[in-house]
Amino acid sequence: MIELNGEHYLDGQEASTLLGVKISTLYTYVSRGILKSYRQGIKRQRLYKQVELEALLRLRESDDSSSQNAIPEIPYASDWVSDI
Repeated sequence: MIELNGEHYLDGQEASTLLGVKISTLYTYVSRGILKSYRQGIKRQRLYKQVELEALLRLRESDDSSSQNAIPEIPYASDWVSDI
């Protein structure tokens, strides 16, 4: 973790570990505009704000819990069709 101007930044490996995704998925999030990366100096290394990563985690958790409740369980035909 790196602290710059009072904000905490994580490198790619730390960010992917925090999110529980592969590094390639982290890059996909950036390319699709889901997450923003920041260049550190003149190096190619990219950094990710910890607060933005945590916000993404909270958003993902709320999406997961609402999607579980949104899809009702479909009964089997044998549960509602009587035997003839």
